[in-house]
Amino acid sequence: MAMKIRLARGGSKKRPFYRIVAADSRMPRDGRFIEKLGTYNPLLAKDSEDRVKMDVERIQHWLGQGAQPTDRVARMLEAAGVKEKTERNNPNKGTPGKKAQARVEEKAAKKAALEEAANAPAEAAAEE
Repeated sequence: MAMKIRLARGGSKKRPFYRIVAADSRMPRDGRFIEKLGTYNPLLAKDSEDRVKMDVERIQHWLGQGAQPTDRVARMLEAAGVKEKTERNNPNKGTPGKKAQARVEEKAAKKAALEEAANAPAEAAAEE
């Protein structure tokens, strides 16, 4: 059985509240879980102590049993000092989207055309 430590969403519309749970990876996100390990309230301030609450002993137990934390839960565990920080690399994150790249190319083409037009009279005067 593939175990995950993940977030299960609760709360009302536009007022999210998450439970940190140990669940079988085949179960739905908000569905059946084995054990509640903590809570996460993203609406609270980042420096608030109540934003993330975790039962660290039980999380370490599940990690010892082979449970894999999701990316967001892994970041919370790293912040709490339960798990060592892993190196992340997302080279595509900083690149602009397709439309922004197209706009940059259009702007460069217009600039090149303007420079060529400005240089054409200067070349004609130099030939005479």
